[in-house]
Amino acid sequence: MTLNLGDIAPDFSLKTKNADGLKNISLSDHKDKQAVVLLFFPFAFTSVCTEETCFVRDDISSYNDLNAQVYGISVDSPFAQEIMAEKENLNFPLLSDFNKDVSTSYGVLYDDFIGFAGVAKRSAFVVSKDGFITHAWSSDDPKQLPDFDAIKEALK
Repeated sequence: MTLNLGDIAPDFSLKTKNADGLKNISLSDHKDKQAVVLLFFPFAFTSVCTEETCFVRDDISSYNDLNAQVYGISVDSPFAQEIMAEKENLNFPLLSDFNKDVSTSYGVLYDDFIGFAGVAKRSAFVVSKDGFITHAWSSDDPKQLPDFDAIKEALK
């Protein structure tokens, strides 16, 4: 079941990878400091996922101005995500939910996605700096992008 407005966001620690190596990122790192935008997407390198991440890349200043950290999350390995981030010149971290724990705890894991079990649904959550969900959206249609205006409104 997907999380709802007002729920306490489940904490997590996921890996990201860049030229400096693997690094753990925890949601609790941001507690009492800044809001966090979690953008779950099905697969790295697919057309809609690339469109979504590049749209956020090109608008990252809006999130920075709202004192928000953006993370993209998929079940891809951190190594595949690193290549996507480099190829698309992404300016926010991609986090690997390779073990599918976070997608499960946020209630956004497909049972079956075009024959693949355990793929994250395209979903968006805003977590306030005090740890509550202030925006929750998930779609069974992987081609539907989140409402970025609604995400930014939840950050105000």
